[in-house]
Parts: sequence; structure tokens; C-alpha cells
Amino acid sequence: MRIRSLGVIDDAVVELSPGFTAVTGETGAGKTMVVTSLGLLLGGRADPALVRIGAKAAVVEGRIVMRPDAPAAVRAEEAGAELDEGALLISRTVSAEGRSRAHVGGRSVPVGLLGELADDLVAVHGQTDQQGLLRPARQRQALDRYAGDAVAVPLEKYGAAYRRLRAVAVELEEITTRARERAQEADLLRFGLDEIAAVEPVAGEDAELAAEAERLGHAESLASAAQLAHAALAGNPEDPEGIDANTLVAGAHRALESVRSHDPATLGALAERIGELGILLADVAGELAGYADDLDADPLRLAAVEERRAALTQLTRKYGTTGGVDGVLEWAEKGAERLLELDGDDERITELTAERDGLRSELSLLAQALTDARVEAATRFASAVTAELASLAMPHARVTIDIRQVEDPEGVDVDGRPVAYGPSGTDEVELLLAPHPGAQPRPIAKGASGGELSRVMLAVEVVFAGSDPVPTYLFDEVDAGVGGKAAVEVGRRLAKLAKSAQVVVVTHLPQVAAFADRQLLVEKTNDGSVTRSGVTVLEGEDRIRELSRMLAGHEDSVSARAHAEELLAAARADA
Repeated sequence: MRIRSLGVIDDAVVELSPGFTAVTGETGAGKTMVVTSLGLLLGGRADPALVRIGAKAAVVEGRIVMRPDAPAAVRAEEAGAELDEGALLISRTVSAEGRSRAHVGGRSVPVGLLGELADDLVAVHGQTDQQGLLRPARQRQALDRYAGDAVAVPLEKYGAAYRRLRAVAVELEEITTRARERAQEADLLRFGLDEIAAVEPVAGEDAELAAEAERLGHAESLASAAQLAHAALAGNPEDPEGIDANTLVAGAHRALESVRSHDPATLGALAERIGELGILLADVAGELAGYADDLDADPLRLAAVEERRAALTQLTRKYGTTGGVDGVLEWAEKGAERLLELDGDDERITELTAERDGLRSELSLLAQALTDARVEAATRFASAVTAELASLAMPHARVTIDIRQVEDPEGVDVDGRPVAYGPSGTDEVELLLAPHPGAQPRPIAKGASGGELSRVMLAVEVVFAGSDPVPTYLFDEVDAGVGGKAAVEVGRRLAKLAKSAQVVVVTHLPQVAAFADRQLLVEKTNDGSVTRSGVTVLEGEDRIRELSRMLAGHEDSVSARAHAEELLAAARADA
């Protein structure tokens, strides 16, 4: 990695060994910036406070060697990246304003892609992870991760059934709680639909009745006007001498017909138009006569029409605020649909209740399968951690995992009793430690001293590392609180793990650093920064001096130097 303008680091290059690399240095020298840099390359949160004061941006660049068919390489190529001679180049830039950019294989990519690649590249185990593992919920997640598909497969099915059960329960609760409101709504709808059905309105009926009422209310004046108009057009039989429109038009037609032969082009056309006018007048006169004869001033019919209009008006006020009768009919159509929906609630409640009971039965079976898989994995996991503790100078310690359920009358039936359940099943998982024979197993947060807790956590992390299919493991001061012989065993165990994977350890323990294949020293210059020469590979005399410093606090102690040489010799002999 090349790190620029990150925290105390001005510009430095970190080269990690394929085996076991130990990163050491004085407190505050910037060792944790190495971990932070790797975190940024793996998609960690971009904090502008990390940018060195006075710099515009912090930049971390990494070169990761991998096989072309490795999952991370395949995923990177899918995003458009290219491998450079078997290595993937990754860079991350964080500006002082908080903006972040990522590049993979020469291609700009979303930062989220770095997180995807990280899952297949590096497993980070640090003090934050240790503290998290003290919580039972994290311990259950850790056990599930260790168990692999044996838990993951039923857990996925359980999660789907659990989410559906929650949705069904919410809908069922809503229907049941609002049953009275819906019953009242249904009653109002039935009353309205019955009232409309009793009147039997017809679309457009109100407009037709209004027109009929207008005619019936003015029947006499309408008949008189029609008769006068008819007399004007066709004449009055009681007045033979009277002049009407038909007679006048007929006279005009005869006059033109008598001379049309002398000017057929003009007068002939006019004569034809006058003839058509006579025909039209005769038709209108006939219709007027029929209208006057048919018009009947029937007070009974008028009363019936007004009564019908009153009934429709009452419906319109209640149910058709707009559109008259058509609005009433629209309300009736929607009301009928809503009533069918409300009347179906009882059927829906029955369906949901049956589905809920079926899902609870399914959850019971899946929860039992989860418990069985966790119990089996817990036995293997506890044995592996106990074996690790034996190699970490705790030969008599014993780790067990307590898997239990809490009874709950509202829970699901597991093994013949109702127990509480949640999105991850019915199991509560807790890691227990008996530090010596005869001791009662207790939760690791309560049953271990500081040094013992660090070793237990390291053992847990090492076991996890064995179950993580990644090529690199980073341990950030997980050896805190350990010293003496236990520290030697920690170093030996990490060296053993490094035979099958790349291991990077940030440590303050010389006993651990002595087992490393490569030791990197991070040190500040006089101005308080770490420059390119501030991260060096220690070899020979330089490594002995650093181990002496770590042992005694200064490099020139004769006894510390002898001890450092002894540590290196013992570590090489052990390898």
C-alpha cells in the first residue's frame, strides 16, 4: 500500500509479507493508520477528519495479488476493471470536504464495490470485533457464520416465513380491530343501496323529467302558440278570407312558373327553391297541428312527474353531490363494490387465520432445524476454541456455548413448549468460559480476566479465520492484555495460521512480533509525521533493536537485547 496525507502519515509505502507481517512502533506513531488505510481500500467510511491537516485529500493505493479466477477478480472484471500482471490495483481518495472516490483496475467505481470485494479478500479482526462478540446477539451471528450452509439455508427459509407471518399478523390485527367500524360502514352502504334500489333511477332520467314538467306546466300557452303558428302557415278554416303563408308562397310559385321558359336559368332556379319552401311550410304546419293535438294539460301526469323528480332530488342530495342521477348511479356502483369487499372480511379473516396458523407451524419446524444445526455447530466451535486456548497457555480452560429458548405463551411451539421467537429464530446463544477445572462456566464477559479475555477472543478469532474463505487476515492489537508465556503462545499460533494464509498483525508485544516473517516499523520524524522512510522493513540488527525497545523501553539495554535475540531464535526454531 501507498498512503499519502492520512492522519500522521505524510507519504509512506507499506509492503506486506505473503506470510506473517507484524506492524510495530511507538504508541501514537501511526500503526493504526495502516489498519485505517486498509479499511478505506475495503470500502470503509470516509471520514474527512482522517485527512492530514493542510492537505487537500488523503489517498490510499493498494496492489493485491490474486488468481485471475478468484471471486474478487471476477467481480472486479464484471465492473470493468483489469488485472495488472496478476494483481488488482485499488485506490481510494478522501477529500478534506468529505467527498470520496474509488478506482479499481483503472476504472472509477462506486465505493460499495470495494465492500463487495472486501468480503472475498480480507477478514479484519480487531478490538472492536472483540467488544462486539461480548454481546449475545453477535455471538449468535458468529456461530451462524461458523456453521455455514447448515444454518444459512434453514435461516433463509425461516426469515421468509417470519416476514410473511408478521405481514399476515398486521393485516389480521387491522381487520379485527376495525371490525366495528367496517360493520357500521357496511350498514350505511346497505341502507343507501336499498334506498336507491327502491327508487330505481335511470341514467339521464332527471333531465327528461325536468323537460316534461316544463311542458306540462305550460300546456295551454304552448297549444295556443302552436295553433296560431299553424293558422299563419296553413290558414284558419273559420276564416276563409284570411291570408296564410302557404297561399302566398303558392302564388309566388305560380307566377314564376308562368314565365320561367323565358329565363329558365334564373327564374327556373328560383321557382324550384320557392317550391321547396312551400313543401317545408306544409311539413312544419302539419307538425304544429299534431303537436297541438297531442299536447294534453294533464294535472295528474304533472303531479306524478313532480313526485318522481322530488324522489330523485332527495337521492341526489344524499348520494350524487355532482352529476345528478348519474352521480347517484356512480355512488351505487362504487358502494356495491365496497360492500362486497367489506362483506368479504369474515372470509378474509378465516383465510388469514388459517395462513397464520400454517406459518406458525412452519416456523416451529424451521426453528427446530435451526436449533439442531446451531447445537451441532456449537459443539464443534466450542471444541475448536478450547483447543486454541490450550495452545494459548490456557490448557485447562473450557469453552461451551449455551443455546437456550425463553418460554412465551404467545410464541411458537418448539419441542413441545411455546417459546419466544424473532427474525433469527428462537435461540439465545451465549459463549461461556470455565477458566480452570471445577469452575462454573460463566459468560465470557464475566468469567475471564483481562488477559484471559484477550486470549479467548483471539482463539475465537482464529477459529473464525479458519472458517472464512479469504486469503488475508488482519489482527489489530487483539493481543492486548496478554503477556509473558501467553504472549509467546499467541505469536506461535498466529505464525501457524500464517502457513496457510497471509496474516497481518498490529502489535505491541515483542513475543508476537518475533514470530513474524517480516516486521515493519512505523516511526515519526522530528516534525511528528510519518514519511516514505517512516515505514521500514526491519532485518538483522535493526529488528533486534526494535524488539529490545519493545521489551525494555529502549534499544540499548544489554539484557533486553539478549532477550530479543533469544525470542528470535526460539521463534525460528519453532518454525
